[in-house]
Amino acid sequence: MSGAPPVLAVGIVALEFAAAVTGFVASTLLPVVAVELDARGRLGLLIAGSTLGLFVALPLASRVLGRLGPRRTLAAGMLAYLGGLALAASARAAWVFALGQFAGGLAGGLLAVFGISSAIRHLDERLRIRVVAASSAMWIVPALAGPAATLGLAHLVGWRWTLLAPVPFVLFGRLLVVRAVRDDPAAEAAPRPLGRTLSVPLGAACVVLSAGWWPLAIAGTLITVAGMSTILPAGTARLWRGTPAALGAMVLFAVGYFGADSLITVLLTSGFGMSLGRAAIVLSAAPLGWAVTSLLATRRTSAFPVIGLSLTAFGTAVLAVELALGGSFGVVLGAWTVAGIGVGLAYPGLYIRATTAGSSGFTAAELATAVITAECVGQLLGRVVGGTLSSAGTTGGLVVSYVVFALAVTAAAGAASRASGVE
Repeated sequence: MSGAPPVLAVGIVALEFAAAVTGFVASTLLPVVAVELDARGRLGLLIAGSTLGLFVALPLASRVLGRLGPRRTLAAGMLAYLGGLALAASARAAWVFALGQFAGGLAGGLLAVFGISSAIRHLDERLRIRVVAASSAMWIVPALAGPAATLGLAHLVGWRWTLLAPVPFVLFGRLLVVRAVRDDPAAEAAPRPLGRTLSVPLGAACVVLSAGWWPLAIAGTLITVAGMSTILPAGTARLWRGTPAALGAMVLFAVGYFGADSLITVLLTSGFGMSLGRAAIVLSAAPLGWAVTSLLATRRTSAFPVIGLSLTAFGTAVLAVELALGGSFGVVLGAWTVAGIGVGLAYPGLYIRATTAGSSGFTAAELATAVITAECVGQLLGRVVGGTLSSAGTTGGLVVSYVVFALAVTAAAGAASRASGVE
C-alpha cells in the first residue's frame, strides 16, 4: 500500500470538489425546483432535507463504520447518495424531493466521516494539512462558474438532469478512495450512548423546521448543544489544552464566521443599501480569500490559527462599526476580504489539531464525527443567533449580531492558542 496515501489524498480532494459542485447545483436550482413542484411557500421543506440527513448521519457514522467496515460503508454511502439523487431528480411532489435530499445528506455525512477518518489513519500531518488546504481550494471554481454553468445546463437539458451533474465527480473520488483503503480492517464500534447523540438531529430538526418561530428554534438549539456534548471529547466546553480546545475553537469559529456569512447579503442590501451586484462582489470576497490563502498556509505553524482568527474577528468587527457609523463600499469589501483571508490562514492548522487524537482516546471515526459535528453545529448556532438578534431591528439588530459574531471569533482565537499546548 505504498501508493495508498497519495491516491487517498487525491480521492478526498475529488470528493470535496464533488461536494462543492453538488452544493452550488442544489442552491442554484432551488427557485426552479420550487416553481416546478409548486412549493414556493414550502422552501423550508426543500432546503431542510439535506441538512437533517447530515445531522442524522453524524451520531450513526462511527457505528456504521464499526459494523460494516470501510468498503461496505463506502458502498452503502454511495448507494444512498445515488438513490437520493435519483429520487430528488424524479420527484413530482415537494416531500419526495425533500426525502431524496435527506438521503443525499445522510450519505454525505457518512462519506464525510469516512473520508476524514481514512485521512486520519493513513495520512501524516504534513500531507493532511495539504489535503485540507486543497479541499478548501476546490470551492473556487464552483463558486465562480457554478451558478452560471448550472443555469445554462438546466436551460439545455432541464433541472432534473442537471441535478445529476455531480455524479461523475463523486464516482471518481469514490474509486480512488476505495483503491486506497480496500485492505483496511473494520473499526471497533463506538461506545457513545446512541440516545443522547441522536438528540443532535432532533434539535437540528427543531431549528431547521421552526419557520421563524424562535421559541422552537431556541429549544432546538439547547437540545442540539446537549447532544453535541456527548459526541465531542470531554473537556471541550472547558477548552482543555490540545484536541478539546481545538474543537471548542472550531465551534466558536463556526458560530462567528458562518453566522456572519449567513446574514452578509441582508447586511449589505438592508444595512448598507447596496445593490445586489455590489453585494455579490462582497459576498464572494471572503470564500475566495479563504480558498486562495489556505493554499499558502500548508506549513504546520501553531501561530497561524491564532493570527488568522484574529484577522477574521477584526474584519467582522469592522463591518459592525461601519454599519453603526456609515461606511463605504471599499471599506466593507476590504473588511470581508480580510475576514476570509484570516479563515484561510487559520483553518488548515486548526482542523489538523482538532483531528489529532493526543490523549483524548478517540478513534479516527470518532474524531472525524467530532470535527464535523463541531463545525456543523457551530454553523447552526450562528444562524440561530444571527436570525434572533437581527430580527430585533433592521440596523440595530444587525449591529448587535455582528458584534456577537466578532466576539465569538475572538474567543475562537483564544481557544486556538490553547489548542497547540501540551495535553
